[in-house]
Amino acid sequence: MHQPPTDPRPRVLHVTQPVDGGVARVVTDLTRAQLAAGWRVTVACPAGTALAAALGALGADVRPWAATRSPGPSLAGEVRRLARLVAEVRPDLVHAHSAKAGLAGRIAVRGRIPTVFQPHAWSFEAVGGATAALALAWERWAARWTERTVCVSEAERLRGTRAGISGRTRVIPNGVDTGRFRPAANPASPAAVPPAPPARSVLLPGVAPAAPLVVCVGRLCPQKGQDVLVRAWEPVRERVPGARLVLVGDGPDRDRLRALAPEPVLFAGAVADPVPWYRAADLVVLPSRWEGMALAPLEAMACGRPVVLSDVDGARESLPPDLAPHCLVPPRDPAALADAVTALLLDPPLRASLGERGRRHVLSTHDVRHTTRAVAALYRELLGAGPVTSVVPTECREPIHS
Repeated sequence: MHQPPTDPRPRVLHVTQPVDGGVARVVTDLTRAQLAAGWRVTVACPAGTALAAALGALGADVRPWAATRSPGPSLAGEVRRLARLVAEVRPDLVHAHSAKAGLAGRIAVRGRIPTVFQPHAWSFEAVGGATAALALAWERWAARWTERTVCVSEAERLRGTRAGISGRTRVIPNGVDTGRFRPAANPASPAAVPPAPPARSVLLPGVAPAAPLVVCVGRLCPQKGQDVLVRAWEPVRERVPGARLVLVGDGPDRDRLRALAPEPVLFAGAVADPVPWYRAADLVVLPSRWEGMALAPLEAMACGRPVVLSDVDGARESLPPDLAPHCLVPPRDPAALADAVTALLLDPPLRASLGERGRRHVLSTHDVRHTTRAVAALYRELLGAGPVTSVVPTECREPIHS
């Protein structure tokens, strides 16, 4: 199934479903870096999507793979289609992203090709009851067909280990493009964070330029917890008159959130580029119910903006330690979230300081180049080229359950 020796360039097959949000950005960043390094990159994903178009524009070999976002009766056909695609592409390594691609991809390949699985948050956290038990049982079983599991935080790795998912795991933290995600002005130093730019008047015509602005960027779905933020918003408005909240993104919870939200909450919908919204914000909030390591807070900090996050997997690891007391709140707690948001909206000097420190942290720790180099090093190890000594990620070796 591997490439013939006449072409020494390794071929990587990325398999992804979903095709939006943080997963899409990770796949895009890895594809861009691997193409630049001369690797042959194929991506299997649903056709007609913005991700497929973007990857094709980068020069990747994009193969249409019809697959739904969630498991269901269509799974058998999805596995067959993917198995045929693998036979056509003959990759040297398969990298499956998120639960659905991890499920179909590992069944299709069954360990015959080195397979990397990246959960982007564990599937059993997204569901409950019998469905969660089935998801966990699958993840335990599929470890036998996984050469490495890539976790984006140590907390995500530990959650999998405690759940009984064994195998060899590599922790590679998420990173963002710090050239794209940066403050509006090109500061003289990384610590120099400009005030909210005039772009706010373009994004929010009719909203007072000085109005305190809170922005939440993410898919409108239970995972991201926008309903918790909406419930917290009325107490914030009572203590910070004139404050405005904007939810940037779209998703299955849109109508429910609109019905739940008080009148001043604005819905921006899906946007091609969230950077102007980060730059316009006084504070960026992400009240997730679960994560591996969310990208939106890293992007916001790279833009010099302070953040408030629910204290779920990966959140503490995405922050400098001294920011945690100001930036972390218990998940699913509207009252605690309202208190944290209010405190920061009423303290502009503290917000500026947190934004500066957050940006320095992302520049030093979460630049996407660190991430792509670590993934490339892992691939080389699995393909027999040996470890790359300049990259020292965390790896855990545990026996595979039989």
